[in-house]
Amino acid sequence: MVENTAALSLSQQDSDFSTEFKICGFVHYLNLSGVVIGYTIASSNSMMAIRRSNCFNKSGGKNPCRMNPYIIAFGITEIILSQIPDFAQLWWLFSVAAVMSFTYSSIVLGLSIAKVAENGKFKGSLTGISIGTVTQTQKIWRSFQALGDIAFAYSYIISLIEIQDTIKSPPSEAETMRKATLISVAVTTLFYMLCGCFGYAAFGDMSPKDLLTGFGFYSPYWLLDIANVAIVIHLVGAYQIHCQPLFAFIEKAAAQRFPDSEFISREIKIPISGSHFYNLNLFRLVWRTCFVILTTVISMLLPFFKDIVDLLGALGFWPLAVYFPVEIYVAQKKIPKWSTRWLCLQLLSAACLIITIAAAAGSIAGVVGDLKSVKPFKTFY
Repeated sequence: MVENTAALSLSQQDSDFSTEFKICGFVHYLNLSGVVIGYTIASSNSMMAIRRSNCFNKSGGKNPCRMNPYIIAFGITEIILSQIPDFAQLWWLFSVAAVMSFTYSSIVLGLSIAKVAENGKFKGSLTGISIGTVTQTQKIWRSFQALGDIAFAYSYIISLIEIQDTIKSPPSEAETMRKATLISVAVTTLFYMLCGCFGYAAFGDMSPKDLLTGFGFYSPYWLLDIANVAIVIHLVGAYQIHCQPLFAFIEKAAAQRFPDSEFISREIKIPISGSHFYNLNLFRLVWRTCFVILTTVISMLLPFFKDIVDLLGALGFWPLAVYFPVEIYVAQKKIPKWSTRWLCLQLLSAACLIITIAAAAGSIAGVVGDLKSVKPFKTFY
């Protein structure tokens, strides 16, 4: 009788873990899809900013630029790169993307510091934008949206496992990943905090949503163009980082479901040069191309990046960065319920859930406001 009860308890526990596993996977891949849509919009904004610098020179800013051609150009680039079979073969693109991130961050920081020096003082205040410039309600919503911005910065965690799988050992992959994560998060936090603080100090209440594409700076044009090119290249790589896990999941699931299908499993060797071949898989070609086209079309329907980013950050932050990691840690370490450590972890999870709800509410308000002024496929920059 005791054995049967224990077996039933274990079976129920396994069922609960299976359900949570499926929910985590669904949120994970939904978040990946949303992130790449945001990256598509952001890259087109940067490409338009390069064009717009010419618009300002020639027409004083009266010649608007359509967004759609740049989104389509980005989509075509991603269709080509998405045909590279797996994560490990894209290491060179990720390295270039990392260098580009450092490049445009440095340019923004340098221009912000120069602007503060030109002003001779720090603009803005410790409490943020002043009531009067915006209403009290708008300030509350914007504060919630800012939480979504911060939460979006945690989107990198959904690719850590895939990146770790490409690392050679020894030393152990976990040890290498721990050091790499510590260094990268520290450097990124330092740069982005400096960019945000000096950007606000430079423009105060009149700070644009994006210091580069919002034209907080108008000169030197060539330096702004370099920064925006760096953003585009960075996002080309970031798109692939977030897409590859989704690609691999769908292709593995399809191969398991239809093991005898030649369309899914057959690899056609195409000679490239000498003894090098490219393995063309028809299912991979069709599925990945359709996915990129879908994200491109959605990007043209919703061409407002910041509020989309806020919403994605809010929706993905608590379940992927807090709740599931906490539950996994509790199960792995066998932390007893109602112990001090268990209570602290649950309080942390609850606090982050409240932040997620507030950020999502602010982001939805921002998206609703954007929808009132945006015309799908026809929006100008």
